[in-house]
Amino acid sequence: MSAYFARRIALMVPVVLGVILVVAATLEFIPGDPAALLLGQFATPESVAALRHELNLDQPFLIRYFRYIGGLFRGDLGRSVTLKRRVTAEILDTLPATLQLTGVAMLLVLVVSIPLGTFVAARPNSFLDNLVRLFSLAGLSMPVFWTGIVLVLLFSVYLGLFPVGGYGGINHLILPAVTLAAPSIGMVTRMVRSSVMEVLREEYVNAARAKGLGERVVLFKHALRNGLIPVVTVLGAQLGQMLGGAVLTESVFAWPGLGRLTVHAIFRRDFVLIQGVVLVLALIYISVNLFVDLSYALINPRISYK
Repeated sequence: MSAYFARRIALMVPVVLGVILVVAATLEFIPGDPAALLLGQFATPESVAALRHELNLDQPFLIRYFRYIGGLFRGDLGRSVTLKRRVTAEILDTLPATLQLTGVAMLLVLVVSIPLGTFVAARPNSFLDNLVRLFSLAGLSMPVFWTGIVLVLLFSVYLGLFPVGGYGGINHLILPAVTLAAPSIGMVTRMVRSSVMEVLREEYVNAARAKGLGERVVLFKHALRNGLIPVVTVLGAQLGQMLGGAVLTESVFAWPGLGRLTVHAIFRRDFVLIQGVVLVLALIYISVNLFVDLSYALINPRISYK
């Protein structure tokens, strides 16, 4: 397994370099002069030229690319033009809030989806199964910003149970975490149901029942464990979608994370800050995919990394 791990790390290198290339080339695809767009229509030619020099836009792209890579080795993602701070510092200040929100949302997905999907898989086409599929479809269909607004109106404005927004204790975390987790709960529940139902048709499951094992043992120890491989793959993809959905969720609930920082950077055309946030989110997503690949052997020891 160590050889596979080293090989996966080696394969990540060109992927990371490609991501850095795309991020560094962002300014090349912006129509017009990025410095002029950032400063606005009343900017003087002198201020535009000074900002172009500050952003190294007066240098060829390859020089800027290698300078960007050199800065990454020093932990330098550049300097935010609007906030007048290092991008690294801004990301380090806001990343914990996003990780906290995403972590709690993923915990909700695991706690709700896996037991619920497994339970209804043993009772296909029952009333509960149809009800779960209906709510799963609703969770998948509703945009996170609409879900967030509905939850705020219901539980904050009308019932007064939770704060409308902001960052603080557990009361501030519940509504944004539920909002962020809702689409993933729908997706993962359907995947668990489908995967466990497929495993329940296998001969070794019938053999386990013939040996006198209880239905709960058969369902959770045999069927669920052997059906987790596609579920783990979907969980990895859902984590990436959560990081993207955090942009809208954090905006609705005024949550001070990377998503809200991204919206701030977009509205103020802070291209350097956008580059830094996109790069960090991409690296997190790549790391999650690596962890998902390595977790297969823990779920199913018969898998061999060769």
